[in-house]
Amino acid sequence: MKTEREFPVVTITKKGENFIEDGNNWVYENEVLSISKEHDNGDIVDVVSEKGKYLGSGFISDVSKIRVRIFSKNANDTFDREFFKRRLKYALDYRLTVMDSIDNCRIVFGEADGFPGLTIDKYNDILVSQIATIGIDIRKDMIFESLLEVFKEAGIEINAIYERNDLNSRVLDGLESYKDYYWHSDKYDLSTKETIILENGIKYYVDFIEGQKTGYFLDQKFNRDLVGRIAKGKKVLDCFTHTGSFGLNCAKNGAAKVVSVDISPLAIEQSRRNVELNHLEDRIEYVKADIFKYLDSVKKREYDIIILDPPAFTKSRSTVMAAFNGYKRINSEAMRLLGKGGYLVTCSCSHFMNEELFVKMLLEAAKENNVTIKQISYTQQGKDHPILLSSNQTDYLKFYILQLM
Repeated sequence: MKTEREFPVVTITKKGENFIEDGNNWVYENEVLSISKEHDNGDIVDVVSEKGKYLGSGFISDVSKIRVRIFSKNANDTFDREFFKRRLKYALDYRLTVMDSIDNCRIVFGEADGFPGLTIDKYNDILVSQIATIGIDIRKDMIFESLLEVFKEAGIEINAIYERNDLNSRVLDGLESYKDYYWHSDKYDLSTKETIILENGIKYYVDFIEGQKTGYFLDQKFNRDLVGRIAKGKKVLDCFTHTGSFGLNCAKNGAAKVVSVDISPLAIEQSRRNVELNHLEDRIEYVKADIFKYLDSVKKREYDIIILDPPAFTKSRSTVMAAFNGYKRINSEAMRLLGKGGYLVTCSCSHFMNEELFVKMLLEAAKENNVTIKQISYTQQGKDHPILLSSNQTDYLKFYILQLM
């Protein structure tokens, strides 16, 4: 491996320098003034100010608008195998400390764990990986080998690593899209296409080959439990149900009625299977429908709780206001149907739709419906998805439980 003195040096503008010194880790292409020497796509480079001050070291991408993703700000770091193994051990030790169980848990969360563009989720004895950046992709052999060593040293059995590299964002770093097993033990059955996890006392099938993302959304684990705790005796409408998780938490906690809606036939089928797995068929009804159209058919006060967990309405800064209007439309309709005394569970999973903007949207929707909103709780993603306070890319989930007055 190269030492830091052998790395190409990327000189950036004063604006870029201020951005990095504020705690951020991305260098955009328009902030790059010069690169000291030839390099390969994905190489490690040192980033310096116009005056030569060291700002950090990161992976360079020759094709992405994010030209450098900084992963270290220590000029004395040596980026050998032990460096990356140590980072992986820190990530695992953190989860073992803050989580009650890591049977189903995010093990590596990109920049928050010092691995820009890398996601690793654990479902029982299977690790599911997504790599979005070339700097990580060309080092994955070393990273995965080190990861298996770290789990073995911790006494935790892993029997397979599956790559869900079917990400559109990989194209932005010049990478191909694919999915396949990277590694498996001799005893692992390669015909395995799903596993069953236990979360909040509820079982779920996780289809890590065909399911969304890595097969399941782990970040809402604690939020699902919070909603379940207020559902006893209530009539619940679970919108954008996906695998049925919010509705299942409500049904298990004694909801009087649960109707879960999604436009995806696959989501409805996955939800039905999860209901059968938990023997809750008599408590949940599933409807395949467009959420906006379905809400038009709902009578006012038909439900006590409406849950809104939509996909990200925006994935770029340029579409934030269009997303604002989309969130406002659906939240306003939910408030109209609930009326005073009803409970609204609402969230956004886009970091571009920040907390201030999301609250502004809720207040405007409340004003339109002549209601006041009382906050029961505000939470974010689970502790296995840690937030760097200096990096808004890691701070994405906003989750509110509200009562209308």
